[in-house]
Amino acid sequence: MLGVTIGNFDGVHLGHRALLDLAREAAGPGGAVVAVTFEPAPAVVLGLPEAPRILTAPERRRRLLEAGADRVLELDTTPDLLALEPEAFLDDLLARLDGPLAAIVEGPDFRFGRGRSGSIETLRGFGAARDARVVVADERRIRLADGLEVPARSSVVRRLLDLGRVEDAARVLGRPPSLVGRVVSGDQRGRTIGIPTANLDLEGAMLPGDGVYAGIATLPDGTRRPAAVSIGSKPTFIETPRVAEVHVLDWDGTLDDYGWRIETSLDRRLRGQERYDSLDAFLAQLDRDLEQVRRVAASILQPPTGATS
Repeated sequence: MLGVTIGNFDGVHLGHRALLDLAREAAGPGGAVVAVTFEPAPAVVLGLPEAPRILTAPERRRRLLEAGADRVLELDTTPDLLALEPEAFLDDLLARLDGPLAAIVEGPDFRFGRGRSGSIETLRGFGAARDARVVVADERRIRLADGLEVPARSSVVRRLLDLGRVEDAARVLGRPPSLVGRVVSGDQRGRTIGIPTANLDLEGAMLPGDGVYAGIATLPDGTRRPAAVSIGSKPTFIETPRVAEVHVLDWDGTLDDYGWRIETSLDRRLRGQERYDSLDAFLAQLDRDLEQVRRVAASILQPPTGATS
């Protein structure tokens, strides 16, 4: 029996993970969970001006969903698919599934089908005709550091990242936000001042707010090292379009090869982007930044006192 949940799942935050958990429960012993998502997002295909920036590129989203689902069904979001009436969309989806449907699990404001005309009531009618349950999840709410409660939504994560509030974003995501992408050629200025950086192509995922962040880089061989991340337009030098640059501390690997992938968590925002009047002043601040990165990384990478391996 299949427990199915449908959505964009951008960010795969705690609200999404709650849907997956409920789908697992609804599938029952020996059942399987199927997460149904869309690529690209429907708003992009429809050309809506308010199409949201994405938090996670497709491959990253798929890996995160696979932590809670047995199968990720990624629908090709064509105009024909979006033109289907709600019942026709569900019939089309049912034909793609490889097992009997036990339940569909969604949030209370779920909409689908042509013009978003399908609702929870539409789902209930569809399920009743096929002996399948419809489970409506309560909205998951998260308390931020300042005590404010917010819904676990992708739009909330985007807003927090725009503000550089990565620790609050982690509360909504259930994990630190991260940058995942391919290393591409940059202006190579970092290596001339002894701070080589990897310039990232985030494959369409959004950049958080400008600033310098402390995090942990996961390298291709699986090793994890402290990392300083700079996001912005390099105001001390000739300004560029906004970029993400990662400096991996205590690592002697080469940055001369491009195309390899790196993932870097954003665990703490250290400061905003600033313009320095001299290279010496800029380098002095970098030394202070790197020392802070070491302290943050040590608290993450070192086991608590008394822990055993």
